[in-house]
Amino acid sequence: MTEETITEILPPIRHWPALDLNGTDFDPVLTELMREGPVTRIQLPNGEGWAWLVTRYDDVRMVTNDPRFSREAVMDQPVTRLAPHFIPERGAVGFLDPPDHTRLRRTVAAALTSKGVERVREKSRRMLDELVDELVQDGPPADLTATVLTPFPIAVICELMGVPAADRHVMHTWTQLILSSAHGKQVSEKAKKEMGAYFGDLIGLREGSTGEDVASLLGAAVGRDEVTLDEAVGLAVLLQIGGEAVTNNSGQMFYLLLTRPDLADRLRTDPSIRPRAIDELLRYIPHRNAVGLSRIALEDVGIRGVRIRAGDPVYVSYLAANRDPDVFAFPETIDFTRSPNPHVSFGFGPHYCPGGMLARLESELLVDALLDRLPDLRLAVPADQVPFKKGALIRGPEALPVTW
Repeated sequence: MTEETITEILPPIRHWPALDLNGTDFDPVLTELMREGPVTRIQLPNGEGWAWLVTRYDDVRMVTNDPRFSREAVMDQPVTRLAPHFIPERGAVGFLDPPDHTRLRRTVAAALTSKGVERVREKSRRMLDELVDELVQDGPPADLTATVLTPFPIAVICELMGVPAADRHVMHTWTQLILSSAHGKQVSEKAKKEMGAYFGDLIGLREGSTGEDVASLLGAAVGRDEVTLDEAVGLAVLLQIGGEAVTNNSGQMFYLLLTRPDLADRLRTDPSIRPRAIDELLRYIPHRNAVGLSRIALEDVGIRGVRIRAGDPVYVSYLAANRDPDVFAFPETIDFTRSPNPHVSFGFGPHYCPGGMLARLESELLVDALLDRLPDLRLAVPADQVPFKKGALIRGPEALPVTW
């Protein structure tokens, strides 16, 4: 792109409030921003100043995979953001750029590849069967979130991490305090420190380990001086917290299936389409409120004729990219036959979600177990009475009352 084609006229700054949205409604502010153009400017409820927002699929993939946009540089800027408190730790994997980011991710890659995830498939299925057994035994009505969708992902991520079953409850408590904005910065920071201290002890005990779980892999890497204990702890905390995202994703997924019984019926009658259908549901559901972590432009970069200057903060919206009509025909339609389906629900580039394969596995197991074992599963309350989380960064139902 030539210098002449790059505009210096800045688009207006759009205020993007923290909305508490119900169901799988798409954010109306994001819809407007997508209409306004491929590159807009936003101001979120916290932090300072404004940031660029990129919404088109190809541009989102470019920004997230281009070394000219840095996560590490965010540490030094009070960027406008959704979260009321911002507690990045220097050296944490989410705020590293390659090659340090690559070095750190490599230590746990074996546990998160398809082979590593397959290692926990049978144990995960057994744990899920036990939860559904209890659900059936206790009888309807029930809260699917409390009985299955919360304990199952906790059990699976703890299994993968090498956290003993007896410590699952405290892990869940810490995660909820870290992810919620309702309790204030000090409570979140305290929970993060406590989880970090726990993993420091666990990883420290496993130096020289040959185990295949994440804590053992990190312990061995620390023992070989490939990573520091602080780096290993930061990665473990991120993976543990991320493991509970499945609760929210699957909560939205089942809310959709229970409010659209035609979709659930299709999955029951033709189990062969389930993997593809789950990918389409992952594309469609709005996983989060607003946007996640920003990046900082390290030099001037042109995107769609707009000059992003060195030092400017840039956000991408994966939710918007997943609705780009140039990539996904009829993006507002849930199409279980959609193929290919190159959605970016797990991100893109170096910071692609390391737990993507695990999340898919859990979603498949949940759909199989709940649809097959509870053929009459349905909402126990009208759809508009299902309570959704408020003040949370990640979207999902607070409870999912069901009967069968």
